[in-house]
Amino acid sequence: MEPKRYTITAALPYTNGPLHIGHLAGAYLPADVYARFMRLRGEDVVFICGSDEHGVPITIKAKNENRTPQEVVDEYHAIIKKSFDGIGVSFDKYFRTSDPLHHETATTFFENLYNDGKLISKESQQLFDPEAKQFLADRYVEGGCPKCDNEAAYGDQCEKCGASLNPTDLINPKSKLSGATPVMKDTKHWYLPLDEMQAQIQPWIESHQKDWKSNVMGQCKSWLNQGLQPRAVTRDLDWGVKVPVEGADGKVMYVWFDAPIGYISATKKWAEETGNNWEDYWKKEDSKLVHFIGKDNIVFHCLIFPAMLMAHGNYVLPDNVPANEFLNLEGDKISTSRNWAVWLHEYLEDFPGKEDVLRYTLLANAPESKDNDFKWKDFQSRNKGELVDVLGNFVNRIVVLSSKYYDGKLPAFDPSCNVDGIKEVQAAIKNIPTKVESSIEAYRFKEALSEFMRLAREGNKFLADTEPWRMVKEDPKNVESIMHLGLQLTANLAILSAPFIPFTTKKLLEMLNMDASILEWKNAGRLDLLPEGHVIGKAQHLFNKIEDEEIENQLDKLKANQAKEEEKKPEVPAKSTIQFDDFTKLDLKVGTIKEAEKVPKADKLLKLLIDVGTEQRTILSGIAEQFSPEEVLNKQVVVLTNLAPRKMRGVESQGMVLMAEDEEGKLQFVKPESAMVSGAVVR
Repeated sequence: MEPKRYTITAALPYTNGPLHIGHLAGAYLPADVYARFMRLRGEDVVFICGSDEHGVPITIKAKNENRTPQEVVDEYHAIIKKSFDGIGVSFDKYFRTSDPLHHETATTFFENLYNDGKLISKESQQLFDPEAKQFLADRYVEGGCPKCDNEAAYGDQCEKCGASLNPTDLINPKSKLSGATPVMKDTKHWYLPLDEMQAQIQPWIESHQKDWKSNVMGQCKSWLNQGLQPRAVTRDLDWGVKVPVEGADGKVMYVWFDAPIGYISATKKWAEETGNNWEDYWKKEDSKLVHFIGKDNIVFHCLIFPAMLMAHGNYVLPDNVPANEFLNLEGDKISTSRNWAVWLHEYLEDFPGKEDVLRYTLLANAPESKDNDFKWKDFQSRNKGELVDVLGNFVNRIVVLSSKYYDGKLPAFDPSCNVDGIKEVQAAIKNIPTKVESSIEAYRFKEALSEFMRLAREGNKFLADTEPWRMVKEDPKNVESIMHLGLQLTANLAILSAPFIPFTTKKLLEMLNMDASILEWKNAGRLDLLPEGHVIGKAQHLFNKIEDEEIENQLDKLKANQAKEEEKKPEVPAKSTIQFDDFTKLDLKVGTIKEAEKVPKADKLLKLLIDVGTEQRTILSGIAEQFSPEEVLNKQVVVLTNLAPRKMRGVESQGMVLMAEDEEGKLQFVKPESAMVSGAVVR
């Protein structure tokens, strides 16, 4: 069925900090290109986003800064929205999940699931602060790590040794709210029974085998192969959408549950303001729903939110979820905690008028199929070598020469003109828009941008080859045709540029003295966009060179931020000296992982079967948040084999896998440089 309307969403940014270029490259620029293109094509489009304003990190930030959660989200919502506006992301509605309309929408959605018996409830025990009189989220509990000597481990992870923990694992746990010793207390929560829905979800996922990206399908299959588990939709917290059922005092909806409903509430708000019917965009079968996200959100948008929509009924399901990989910065992972980032609001202040340079560079280097790297020198080089020397140079020359030779009036085109290259340029003008369109429809935006620039290169080459400034005295008739065709090509560039670099599009229209009404995709490829005798405007530079000093300033800023963060790092005390005999007590062996699976109801644990030479050991490892079972199969690792067995989640763990942790908390296996026989002794 051909879609009659497009509902386009971009991941809701979390309002505990500003936006950085990784966010922009991952979700928002691709979504904006797609939405702008669909509008050019005349499609009925609503492009939706908003601030995700609930959850524990916001309450922790508010507590640490002695502010209310609302004050925190108000601050960052304003910064984020201004940044989106500044870089030209063309949302039809940018909403926020703290708005009463969102609370009402999420409440109604929950009630429908609850009343239809689509949710299940479970009793469990959780840590409770008897003084603050509230249940404690993982990060509100602190205590001794059971695996190292860190006395200030969090309830979900030890920052020192990297161990994944549960709050109940901590030694002498303390509440970060009051300092009191928490107690175990019964609590009731509601769950979405994904296990019961797998038979409905799996065939739908598999139906997208050919049109969804391989990285998206890979994550989905990994979860399906392990078997879906019930997922809590409520939690004990006082900041969020209240749970609207009896016995749910002090509980709110889990942020992962209410956030995607934010797409629906934002559409409702847009419909109220524009006189549209929001249900047309979410419930009619001829509506196409597309989610733009980063790879860390794949499971939520491909499995969990669709499951919510299936359980509710009447909603269309996502047609595609073209998730991008991650963007690194100067060879290192972008880190908000280390301030290793290019913040979007700071870029807009440091490079006024260069919005499109960043848009172009991020799109040209988009992490569509693998992680990519943003480097300031590359940013400078692309600006000079592609935007200034190719696109800007061609447009400037064609406009300046036309003004010089014909007072800015479009000369006639002689159909009999046989200047070398003229037929190739005409063919490029006609054919390249189709290639751009095909690439955008397939969510290959980097490829689409390259095709757009290919037309500019064709124009640049045509001028360089024909040299009309030399030909004008000897063959003025052919120069008229060259100038005519060059200006028609420029008019086509104005249309083709609109999805990618909209600020430049506006400048092109001004130079060509064209009305914005020409910006329709059906006009792309025409050789008669400008009528004979049309008077163009004055030439202006589309792009300017970026000086070395400006780039060095940005690199210096990163180095300064890095130095400040290094100063903040507490010195990790060295452990007490041991004797050689103590070391010899450790039985370390090379092992090979033969089987791996997730431990039910334990988000952080993988159950590994490891061949250590003389036998195979079952070992539980808290690495499930960073490694899937498929990733670790057949890996060689170092195992501490004589660690006393420990029972967790009903499984006896017979050893420990050694891991190394970087400053970001990312884990790496300690392993031999080359393959060794299982059981080889580590000395």
